[in-house]
Amino acid sequence: MIRLSKRMSKALRHKPDRVGLTLDPSGWVPVEDLLNALGVTEDDLREVVARNDKQRFTIDGDRIRANQGHSVEVDLGLPTATPPDTLFHGTVAQFLDDIMRDGLRPMSRHDVHLSPDRETARRVGARRGRPVILTVDAKAMSAAGHEFRLSANGVWLTAHVPARYLTTP
Repeated sequence: MIRLSKRMSKALRHKPDRVGLTLDPSGWVPVEDLLNALGVTEDDLREVVARNDKQRFTIDGDRIRANQGHSVEVDLGLPTATPPDTLFHGTVAQFLDDIMRDGLRPMSRHDVHLSPDRETARRVGARRGRPVILTVDAKAMSAAGHEFRLSANGVWLTAHVPARYLTTP
């Protein structure tokens, strides 16, 4: 199922054209089109959606989309939201100097992804090695006019986190 989840992520977040899909402006695609493009059963697809620990995908009727993390242009239509006072970001030591100088940038994605708790941030950072957890002063950022949005799976999104709002352990 992990393999299928990765294929779905690539198709719904990064390279839909590679499998012959066209996402609508909000990132949706008909479930049937995804099934045909990936050559999988609807049961397998629904199992991945239901069991994915990060809840990366949403099915709404006969359509499906990724909840966030796109590198292709989509507008998820997420309203701005008031974040908790503190959010977290998991990374690895090799990026720390650049991050503490330039802040968190979205890189190839549309937004910076922030976690609501240390454990989630630790898991995110651990994908690339020994994690380093950064603390984000979301309250101060919000007060300064930075906008936040909350994805369907609980990931906080913002355009950029300036270094002055970051602290390390």
